[in-house]
Amino acid sequence: MQIDIQALNFSLTDALRRYTERRLDFALSTRDDYIQRVAVRLSDINGPRGGADKCCRIQVVLAHLADVVIDDTETNLYAAIDRATDRAGRTVGRRLARLRDKNRSHSLTDMKLKTAHMA
Repeated sequence: MQIDIQALNFSLTDALRRYTERRLDFALSTRDDYIQRVAVRLSDINGPRGGADKCCRIQVVLAHLADVVIDDTETNLYAAIDRATDRAGRTVGRRLARLRDKNRSHSLTDMKLKTAHMA
């Protein structure tokens, strides 16, 4: 899985990069075959003024499906990363499950048609 992490309005530390990569790996690794790329944008909207302004935006590019884009804003950047990665993992999982269900129903319909045709 190719991961691109960028920070806006602050410098990205190695610890923050490793933490984000570890959380993404945990949330998305079982779906790695379907994921082409993950882009993460971390930002501090208000700068040093404080408040609930730490934003984590995750874009998961899936093969043959629309991208999954998750935004989360918290007072703590680590909390924003945690929530965004969890939501990204669940959303990608749901989208892939719908694709599997759709493919399964198409293959069942094809089998029924072939069986009916042979009878």
